[in-house]
Order: sequence, then C-alpha cells, then structure tokens
Amino acid sequence: MEIALHPTARHDKDEETMEYATLAVERHDAVCRISLARESARNAQSQQMLDELDDALSRAEQDDAVRVVILGGRGAHFSAGHDLKEAQAKRADFTVEERWDYESRRYYGYCLRIWDFPKPTVAQVQGACVAGGFMIANMCDLVVCSDTAYFSDPVGHTLAAAATEVLIHPWVMGLRKAKEMLYTGEKVDAQEALRIGMVNRVVPEAELDAATLALAQRIAQAPPFGLRLIKRSLNRTADAQGFRTALSAHFDTHQLSHLSEEFQAVRERGLAQAIQRNKKGEAA
Repeated sequence: MEIALHPTARHDKDEETMEYATLAVERHDAVCRISLARESARNAQSQQMLDELDDALSRAEQDDAVRVVILGGRGAHFSAGHDLKEAQAKRADFTVEERWDYESRRYYGYCLRIWDFPKPTVAQVQGACVAGGFMIANMCDLVVCSDTAYFSDPVGHTLAAAATEVLIHPWVMGLRKAKEMLYTGEKVDAQEALRIGMVNRVVPEAELDAATLALAQRIAQAPPFGLRLIKRSLNRTADAQGFRTALSAHFDTHQLSHLSEEFQAVRERGLAQAIQRNKKGEAA
C-alpha cells in the first residue's frame, strides 16, 4: 500500500496513516518502506522533508505491526544532501544561536533518532548518497546499495565547512578512508564501499527494491523484542568506544566552521552556487 502525497492524516480501516508531501510510504506486511520523494531535486532534504521523515519514523516506531524499516529514495538518487537553495533563501543570515538551534534539532537530533530507532533499519541506496544523504543512510543498521551508488562528502571543498554536522564517517568506513574521502572530496563507489565494510550488499540497480525488501523481510521473521535488545547492545558497544561523545564534539566543531572567513566568503557568493562551482555538482 502506498500513501498519497498530501500532508494530512486519515483513518483507514481503524489504522491511522499520515500522508506526506515529500515522502512515499509503503507497507509490506511487517516492513515499512519510507522513501524520500523529491525526485526533481535529487531528493535534496528540505526542512519539510526532514520534519516529515522524523514524523514517519515516529509513527513506524509506535506501530507494533512494523518490525523493520527501509529508508530509501525515489528516482535515480538516494539523496544529494541538504537543500542548499532553501538554506540560502531562508537561513543564510541566521545568527549563531539560530543556526545552532536549527541544526542541532534537524540535522544532529534527527540523525541520532535514526541511530537510536528501536527497530532494525535498512538503507536502500542508489545513485548519489552525498553529505546530508550520507549522514542519514549511515545512521541505519544495514545498507544495501545498487552498483550505481556512490558516497561522498565534498563540503570541506565546496562550503569550507568541517564536513557534515554528524561525523559518522570514521565509524562506518574506518579512520584512514574517512580522512581520504573528506580531505579530497572524492567519491567512494559501491564496490569500494562493500570492500571497506560500509555497505552490506551491492546488487544490480534493477534488483535493488526486491533485494532490500527480501533482506528486511528476513530480519522481520526474528522475534522483535530480541532484536530490540540486540540493537541496544550493539549500539552500546559503539557508545563504549566513544561514539556519541565524538559525534557531539564534532557538531560543536562544525558550528565553529560556520564562523570562519572562508565560510563567510562562500556564503556571500551563495551556498547553492558553491555546489555548482564544484565539478561534481553535488549538494551538501
């Protein structure tokens, strides 16, 4: 069942669902697939999309019939990152306090809610998985990608910022590979992502939907409370190694980078134009 794209609630056979303007939500028995659905913008993450995604995940968490969530993207790309055209139009002149509040909630906070989501999550990735897209995909427990997928975080080059707001990179790809990607701004393709252990499986793009759903349905066969406890223990392992402390510290560093003369120069020329000047043409 696919939910139509309108931001209103409805009741359907005693089950309440929410219809969204920027997402497509499908139910496959115990699996809920939430797809970013701004195809014309390469699924760039507007404020509305981020708010709707957080709401959709909250509803999936509260629905006892949902055992596994897939997070994907409609069209050719998973996500080209944050919507910089919207950022330039609405937030370019934010004060330090306003930027902190906005990013701590919608970037840092929303990402950690995906990480802490009590049910197993699987990212379904094709095409571009860039910067803000890289953040949310890698907050999921597992990643299945197509052979066309690529991962990058070029904002150190394009925006003079200290990477993205959530520095998940060394935790999912290793420290040296994370340094290489961030220092150069270059892409990591699907096969390299598989080799370094950042993704679980690579499949032909035509098989991505079916392969991801099959994996999610296999996971959904396990007793849900047991899975919840397993996830808590695994995430606590990362916390014992400093995961949450490191991410929190980097968020502060990222905010500091917005005050640099380099970033101010980029902002004055236009955030979206900075991406267009980048030969990769990627959002942040």
